[in-house]
Amino acid sequence: MQLGVVSSLWRYPVKSMLGEACECFELDSRGVRGDRLFAIRDASGSLGSGKTTRRFRHIEGLFEFRALAGPEVIFPDGRRMAGTDAGIHEALSRALGLPVTLAREEEVSHHDSAPVHLVTRASLRWLRADERRFRPNIVVDLPGNEPVEQRWIGMTVAIGDTAVLRILEPTERCVMTTFAQADLPAEPGLLKRIARAADLQFGVYAEVVHPGTIACGDAIHEQGASHA
Repeated sequence: MQLGVVSSLWRYPVKSMLGEACECFELDSRGVRGDRLFAIRDASGSLGSGKTTRRFRHIEGLFEFRALAGPEVIFPDGRRMAGTDAGIHEALSRALGLPVTLAREEEVSHHDSAPVHLVTRASLRWLRADERRFRPNIVVDLPGNEPVEQRWIGMTVAIGDTAVLRILEPTERCVMTTFAQADLPAEPGLLKRIARAADLQFGVYAEVVHPGTIACGDAIHEQGASHA
């Protein structure tokens, strides 16, 4: 059964920086190839994020940067630096106001909870929100005006010719959804709306069952439900 069609794809080469829209990308066992492969690491070893946890540290201003594959970092003033540039760590430290390095992922994934994040346009219409606030990897277009992807949890879905995902669990939202980014102003009431309407859950996490290349326009089909 066809569930929908891929309408947009996103990759975030540096965790918690703005990312890039893609026409296509590869999925492997880790997730989207190149997604969150790098992160900003402070002197204590914590990774820069919009929130503070055991692994992550809130670092103000990360949403003012954009990262492209490579990675290439675009600074708030428009400067561009390759991640391999010898001066990248000092430049980032000065711009952020604390000692940091641009760190490539090692043994532990930079992902928050799961390799792939998916939302539907039906749920975005239901919430009346811009997809960029939720930092999805895959946005699926389908009719309706409700958070339909919550009913996909447990399903195995095929995208395009080869890629297969298993939908794992709902995505619990945090304050990052309310931050200003690019041309989007801060929206402090958004998290309260999600809390009231959906107990802070919006979008779903998935894992890669079979690798492959996916592109905008690819159909998504249900392959069956997992009962594990």
